[in-house]
Amino acid sequence: MRKLAAVEEARALMQEAMDWGLWRWLLEKAHVREVADRATAALDQADRRVKANWSDELKQAYQDLVRHHKPSPSTTKPHSPARLAISPAVRLAAKHIQQADDEAERARLDAEDTFDEAERRMSTDLAREGAGKALRTYDLREAAIRKSEAASQGE
Repeated sequence: MRKLAAVEEARALMQEAMDWGLWRWLLEKAHVREVADRATAALDQADRRVKANWSDELKQAYQDLVRHHKPSPSTTKPHSPARLAISPAVRLAAKHIQQADDEAERARLDAEDTFDEAERRMSTDLAREGAGKALRTYDLREAAIRKSEAASQGE
C-alpha cells in the first residue's frame, strides 16, 4: 500500500497534538477533526479500490461474512450453489480481512469516543489519548488494506 497524503498529514498532526495544552486543543479541535475525517475518507477510498479488484469468489466470501454479522431479510434465503463453491482458503482469507476491518473500525470508533469525551470534559489528557488512539487506528486500517491487497494478489 502506498502512503496516502491525507493519512500522513493526520499522523503528523496527531503526533504534534500529543504535546498540546488545553488552549491549543480548544483552538485546533475543529482542524484536528477535519484532518482526521480526510484521513478516514482516504483510507476508505483506498480500501474500496483494493476490494474492487478482488475476484468474485473473494468478494462473495467477504460479503457472506459481512451479512452474517449484519442480519437482513436476504440472509434468510438459502445459499446459492455459487456460494458453496468458494474454496476454504478464500473463505479463510476473507475471514482474516473481515476481522482486521472490524478491529480497525472498533479502534476508530474508540478514538472518536475518546475525542468526544475529551471535548465534554475539556481534558487535554483525554485529547492526547484520543490522538494516540487515532494513530493506532491509521496503523490498523493500513494493515487491513495490506491484507486485502495480499489476498487479491494471492488468488
